[in-house]
Amino acid sequence: MSSFFTLPASQRKRKRSQVAEKHAGKSTAPPKRREERDESISGSEGSDDEAGRERNDGFFEASEDEDEDEQYQNEDPAAKRIRLAEQYLLNTQREVLDDAGFDAADVDRENLAQRMGDRLKEDTAESKGKLYRWMANDLDWGRAEQKVARTDGNSMTSVAMQGRYIYTVDKDMAISKWELPDHQMPAVNGKQIGRQRSKPKRVKYTRGNRKGKNDRDFLHHSNAILCIAASDDGKFVATGGMDKRLLIWDAATLKPLKAFTQHRDAVTSLAFRRGTNQLFSASRDRTVKIWSLDELAYVETLFGHQDEVVDVSALAQEKCVTVGARDRTARHWKVVEESQLVFRGGGAPGGRNKHDRSANAAQPNGIESAENKAYNEGSMDRVACLDDDTFVTGSDNGSLSLWSIHKKKAVFTYPLAHGLDPPLSATLLSAEENPDASQVQGEPQPRWITALRAIPFSNVLVTGSWDGVVRAWQITEDKRRIEALGPLGRHSDNNEQDVPTVPNTPTTAESPGAQLSQEMQQAILLESQILSQPQSQAQLPAGKKPIVGVISDLAIIDRGERAKEGVLVAAAVGKEHRLGRWSRMHEGKNALVLFEVPRKVSAPAGEVDGLGGEGVKTNGVEAGAEKEDFAGFD
Repeated sequence: MSSFFTLPASQRKRKRSQVAEKHAGKSTAPPKRREERDESISGSEGSDDEAGRERNDGFFEASEDEDEDEQYQNEDPAAKRIRLAEQYLLNTQREVLDDAGFDAADVDRENLAQRMGDRLKEDTAESKGKLYRWMANDLDWGRAEQKVARTDGNSMTSVAMQGRYIYTVDKDMAISKWELPDHQMPAVNGKQIGRQRSKPKRVKYTRGNRKGKNDRDFLHHSNAILCIAASDDGKFVATGGMDKRLLIWDAATLKPLKAFTQHRDAVTSLAFRRGTNQLFSASRDRTVKIWSLDELAYVETLFGHQDEVVDVSALAQEKCVTVGARDRTARHWKVVEESQLVFRGGGAPGGRNKHDRSANAAQPNGIESAENKAYNEGSMDRVACLDDDTFVTGSDNGSLSLWSIHKKKAVFTYPLAHGLDPPLSATLLSAEENPDASQVQGEPQPRWITALRAIPFSNVLVTGSWDGVVRAWQITEDKRRIEALGPLGRHSDNNEQDVPTVPNTPTTAESPGAQLSQEMQQAILLESQILSQPQSQAQLPAGKKPIVGVISDLAIIDRGERAKEGVLVAAAVGKEHRLGRWSRMHEGKNALVLFEVPRKVSAPAGEVDGLGGEGVKTNGVEAGAEKEDFAGFD
């Protein structure tokens, strides 16, 4: 039996042509009009009998139902509904244009496109590892408000911030969770209800025990905790300490989830890969280990340092940068490619006042003349990544060095970033009971960079030492210089800073010397004299409150969306260095210090909102100009 599906293709085509010729002379009868009229959408306020007819200007106007029937007599109900819906939208558009003079939908689309465009530009720049947040000049560092929360016990060693919470650890094996100050309290009839909390409040606290030293299953620390890090999603907190353990905690409850014991010596630094739960840990066993906290599993070990690894920093890519203390190297690890780049330090940058020797000779205590001396770098202690190609290191000779992965030597070195300590007295230097001060003379020594942190993909970084202040710095647009922005919250009543913003002569690989203004020299001498006195005798100018102690670690985050309200800087302060007890400040205080750095005041009329006058730049360019780093994305 043959059928249509089994016939050859030639016969099927002929059969279709014959059917077409058979019905060619017949006309299709129009469909019967339904007795009940379909529901329709009308664009006018008239009755249901009104419909639409297209005008020459592209809009529609009402017409009689009879004319509509003649024009659309063969139209099916579904097409009719679509046509009437289009008519309604066009009528509404015409009314909006006639009344308001603009299309609200177009404005919404433009605003959305602008917001999405800015976000897309930032995501693209971040995915490519480019520095795109030029925000240093938009922040008023000198007007930062300082909040202090005292703690008991031994020195606080590390701090991390995520969301509304701050996490701190100390040498007493204690982990604390703090809530940020409350600035938005409910008000009734213009009056505040309750007491506004101005300091961080501790909401969680847990402490280890030395009895668990030999217990591998003990889910806590049994010795001093040296470092802490919090994941971007707020799920995990990681801590490492002298007991060679890496512990993972639930951030909400501070309950231990997992203890890793793969390191063979103290865990000194931790860093999360940005936007992920991949963790990098540095240790005194000269290794860097990689962990995946989503699976709570060990991933890989990186070898190469010749001395203990004391700090690690990471961004969005599967890369990290570490510093190896007295091997005086920084290493840029490319995990996927299984390779590393080695950057060697150890140099002695020239003094800051090399070109002003006559003025130095008149200063007392030999402090100013000592600034001409080139202090060798003995240990590279701190590192912070700015973008995938640029990072900054801090050393024990007080130098801040700017590095690029495309050059083996430092692009720029800022010497003595936190000044000099005054020389020790003859009693401390000599073993004799009554030494002769004329025969026993000490020399001023540079203050170490004990804390360093940067806002990722921005030109902002902050540093700490034991000079009593947290200092802010910026990277220039050409990424070839470090410029000082001054201490946080240290403006005096006459609005003068005690630190100039930019040295006159940079210290680079090509130029070994640097010169600072006379105000900088006087400020360093003043701070050195103040900090060498007991706390009860120290007298500071009005509005300048020092931090008495060693700043062991720093953390910095945005306030509001993309730092619209400024930034928050948290400092962990202790009586001694986080990694040892080489020197102890008996008058120091163990505390968590929080700085609320506001944005600059709004510009006057005629200037850009939110910017502080002429010369203020946003994202590295003058207000209103196109952003250079985003060229091509538009």
